[in-house]
Amino acid sequence: MNSGPEATREEAVELVGRLRADARVAEGHVREVTGLGHGLALLPADVVDRPGWAEAALHGMAELTAGAELPAVSRVARAFTARTAGLQLGGLVAYLGGRVLGQYDPFGGPDQAGRLLLVAPNVHAAQRALDVPAADFGLWVCLHEATHRLQFTAVPWLRDYFSGEIGRFLSLGRGWTGDGERPSIDKLPELVRAVRTSKGDSLAIVELLQGPEQRAVLDRLLALTTLLEGHADHVMDAVGPDVVPSVATIRHRFTVRRRGGGLVDRLLRALLGVEAKVRQYAVGSAFTSHVVLATGMDGFNRVWENPETLPTRAELTDAGAWIRRVHG
Repeated sequence: MNSGPEATREEAVELVGRLRADARVAEGHVREVTGLGHGLALLPADVVDRPGWAEAALHGMAELTAGAELPAVSRVARAFTARTAGLQLGGLVAYLGGRVLGQYDPFGGPDQAGRLLLVAPNVHAAQRALDVPAADFGLWVCLHEATHRLQFTAVPWLRDYFSGEIGRFLSLGRGWTGDGERPSIDKLPELVRAVRTSKGDSLAIVELLQGPEQRAVLDRLLALTTLLEGHADHVMDAVGPDVVPSVATIRHRFTVRRRGGGLVDRLLRALLGVEAKVRQYAVGSAFTSHVVLATGMDGFNRVWENPETLPTRAELTDAGAWIRRVHG
């Protein structure tokens, strides 16, 4: 993992200072838009380089999965899966390390407050590639991550719920039958068909390999993460041009950048599940915008009342169904 694009010392110092200030300013704007978090302390952000992000990401992943009770496997299988998982995780971290602009880790930092990370070299590289104002772009990135932090700090039950669902998903990792057996041979044609028709969507393959219980947990996790990402995307644009004058230009160019990349880049994104995450932004943002338009932000905020008011995967593409269920 390289250290990032070249910058003078003066540029680097200026960027780090500006991003730290932007993080505080951004959360104030996010609170105004969402109506969440009033009275909570405004916490600082950590501005890091690519290796610093990678270290934090691995630590956060370890914390998130610590409570999972994985099914027993043979020593040979355990050695194989450990090596395979290590290669996959290393590839994921290496790939994302050059692209992640920021990240809120709800399981890092002191006092369970989480840790907001901003990856300075990636923000610098993306801003130059998009050819947008540096001051606007840094603040825009901070708006997204500040929204994620507020989701977890202003909604008291969310952190434990998310962690619990991750642990439950991993603990149920027993394949098709739920009893530790491999997928039965009669399912292989369905798997081959899914591979052919998935168009690089690794999530479709993952879902096909789950047992019923694990698939139900995966549905809840995907619904939650889609909501979190879409809500953050909605908020970062809803703050508006009074705060980020070039917001429309940034959004347009950034969306094109998300879809873009050469063949190898797109293949890597699909294999690592990044393509599925990109689709989450659009689905979650459309759901949020629909509900806010129909019920106002206070009406939307009913999603945070308890786990039962979270939208299901089906409701994310049918916001009216969620409104009827929750609002009556």
